[in-house]
Amino acid sequence: MTDGTGDMNGANRMNGMDRTDRMDKIPVVGTVVRDARHGRVGRVMGHEGPYIQLRPLAGGREWDAAPERIRVLTSDELLSVLLADANARRGQFG
Repeated sequence: MTDGTGDMNGANRMNGMDRTDRMDKIPVVGTVVRDARHGRVGRVMGHEGPYIQLRPLAGGREWDAAPERIRVLTSDELLSVLLADANARRGQFG
């Protein structure tokens, strides 16, 4: 059975967001985004009221972000952020 998008079982996913979420511009939990207001990158942990809760990729305290101020990272941006994080941790412990 399809969901009307030609995708079996509603699995029409692209860049961490399904078709419904892209229309609403609200990323799903687990998606990595950039918060333009705070200039930070975080992983979506949940949604509460009008805000999206983000947590730094290396862990830490969550913060609230307005949906209109965030955007999903491209694959290249995500790789760059993950590499910078790994290099920073290596410098701490190496």
